[in-house]
Amino acid sequence: MINISESAQRHFRKLIERESLPGLGVRLAAVHAGTPRADVRLEFAEPGDLQGDEWAVDCDGFTIWLDAPSVKFLDGAQIDYETQTTGGQLQIRAPKIKGEAPAESASLVERVHWIVEQEINPQLASHRGHVSVQEVTAEGVVVLRFGGGCHGCGMADVTLKQGIEKTLLSKVPGVTAVRDATDHETGDAPYIRRDGAAQ
Repeated sequence: MINISESAQRHFRKLIERESLPGLGVRLAAVHAGTPRADVRLEFAEPGDLQGDEWAVDCDGFTIWLDAPSVKFLDGAQIDYETQTTGGQLQIRAPKIKGEAPAESASLVERVHWIVEQEINPQLASHRGHVSVQEVTAEGVVVLRFGGGCHGCGMADVTLKQGIEKTLLSKVPGVTAVRDATDHETGDAPYIRRDGAAQ
């Protein structure tokens, strides 16, 4: 499940012993798991801090608690501690943390969500924007809502037709069209205002 090197265990044990709190362990969780922004959060945890559904990994002298919803994203993770001349550095490698592309046999909804989170939203983030999937109809029509800098943006129609729709049609078999359900008149911080002025 998780591989924790001897040097990492020594490092954690030394830090825990310094705290002198009974039952103190380490909690590991995936933050924004399954997205390009995924990261690992590592923190000390006392027994009272635990939710009760964590997975326990017994180490020499302490326990690492895995946040239950994070388990599938942390499977195969490696934790190591490298000693360097200027000190040391903890390294955590979690190859599944950003998720795994759904198989061709996965539902249309799963495949659409994957492309939106892994490819489309990272591109829109450069304009402080994002989209969320509101619905995927039985006919393969993807209904989106724009947010952030894309909500009310004068270029939203171009982004939808020339960027998002082309991407989804080419990468997700079964998608037939993409529609925008956003009320762009309510956007309060568009990247480009509808009257053409940049923000």
